[in-house]
Amino acid sequence: MTIQPWWRGGVIYEIYPRSFVDSNGDGVGDLPGIVQRLDYVAELGVDAIWIAPFFRSPMADFGYDVADYRAVDPLFGDMADFDRLLGRAHELGLKVMIDQVLSHTSIEHPWFRESRQSRDNPKADWYVWADPKPDGTPPNNWLSIFGGVAWRWEPRRRQYYLHNFLASQPDLNFHQPELRRAVLANVRFWLDKGVDGLRLDAVNFCFHDRLLRDNPPKPASERRTGGFSPENPYAYQYHRYDNTQPENLQFLAELRELLDEYPHTASLAEISSEDSIATTAEYTTGNRLHMGYSFELLSEQYSARHIRSVVEGFEARLSEGWPCWAFSNHDVRRVVTRWGGARPTPCLANQLIALLCSLRGSVCLYQGEELGLSEADLPFESLRDPYGIAFWPNFRGRDGCRTPMPWNDSEHAGFSSVAPWLPVPAEHRRVNVEKQRADRHSVLNNTRAFLHWRKRHPALRWGDINFIDVPEPLLAFTRCSGDSRVFAAFNLSPEPTQTAIAVPAGTQQIESVGIAAGVLQGQRLTFPGHGVVFASF
Repeated sequence: MTIQPWWRGGVIYEIYPRSFVDSNGDGVGDLPGIVQRLDYVAELGVDAIWIAPFFRSPMADFGYDVADYRAVDPLFGDMADFDRLLGRAHELGLKVMIDQVLSHTSIEHPWFRESRQSRDNPKADWYVWADPKPDGTPPNNWLSIFGGVAWRWEPRRRQYYLHNFLASQPDLNFHQPELRRAVLANVRFWLDKGVDGLRLDAVNFCFHDRLLRDNPPKPASERRTGGFSPENPYAYQYHRYDNTQPENLQFLAELRELLDEYPHTASLAEISSEDSIATTAEYTTGNRLHMGYSFELLSEQYSARHIRSVVEGFEARLSEGWPCWAFSNHDVRRVVTRWGGARPTPCLANQLIALLCSLRGSVCLYQGEELGLSEADLPFESLRDPYGIAFWPNFRGRDGCRTPMPWNDSEHAGFSSVAPWLPVPAEHRRVNVEKQRADRHSVLNNTRAFLHWRKRHPALRWGDINFIDVPEPLLAFTRCSGDSRVFAAFNLSPEPTQTAIAVPAGTQQIESVGIAAGVLQGQRLTFPGHGVVFASF
């Protein structure tokens, strides 16, 4: 069998450093804290970690507003701490991927401080500046994802600057060649340090339409496209000109050329566009990025039909690219709440891990997903996310998925010796790591067992996928890679069910590694609620 690169079919564990482990008692997680718990991560059976931004930042968007791409923010430690983290991860056999926020910076970045001073300084065109209309209003109708217009007035230049996110996150002008070279030089800095890969934040936002054309309006019937609710005016437009421009493809090729200088590194793109599946397929084709993920399976939609449609839609548009699937991350409600409601069961958490890790592609697991953590319901006074504060109460923001990891049932859940930056919900303390380690039937131990079991089945890591017609709420498919062939079926309902199915000849049920097991007898499948069947053929 051909040796596959580490990232292809790999499981990547996302660490949100503010909320993983606080080593110095300031209530915020840090890099030394991650080092303390790397053994725990390695024991899960994952292949890599992805660390959310830890660079110098004023933290208006908790690190996604970078003020210095080559410095560790003192909140998280220093460069020596990162070097220790990288070394220890490699000792444990873990690859290390870091977030790269390329499309925008903080207003405190030296580039922007210089750019905003005048229209003729050396970095005057490193950001997206535009004159007002004759009546003084912004140059076009573009909107910010975080609400309101995407333009902020700068009196020193008497111009507006573009911000697709917060007003304190000005967009870089990727049409400027010197800027692109500077961005790639920052990426090279981390590759030289030995990181194994990059997670590219909002990578399709790097370029904007040079003509600054207005986005067309979107009818009300389509305003949930892209995961934005009708309460957010961002959903009122087709975003044809403020992101996902054709010039981005050349930049991605330049980025890939740089990565190819460092063997065995990988790139993972976050993509949210009008047609994210098509964009992901385009961005991971040929000499561009290695992997991409979009928000279709991070949405509120949950049905066998939806999951099959998303995966088959990607497969149909794929030529050479490779998907990465995620059900949870630091930007969306935790999946067991999103898809399981207010009282999700451990059976659902177990099943979702198995389903996610059985789809064709690589996998991103978000910290706490292996514990079956639910979304935290925080009061308004505890919110820190500017997105949630702006859209309260219809949208509560991202704090509910960012609360600290519960390591034990102590007052602050073993995360910190003081009150943490976000409170730890009581329901999370009840399902802490220490408790689940001692319970052989826990979600944690089932996740470990499944991830190690998956490694013994090449079909589940690299194989083709073909769906089988079964009635809702069932989902069934085969995965095949050489002599490794696996049939997988899932009951997405909490209620027992059964169905007849035309399984491949010679199919034999195999172990279900602790997950609620259905039964395959001849041509009939019988499932408990959230049951799973795996078989070989």
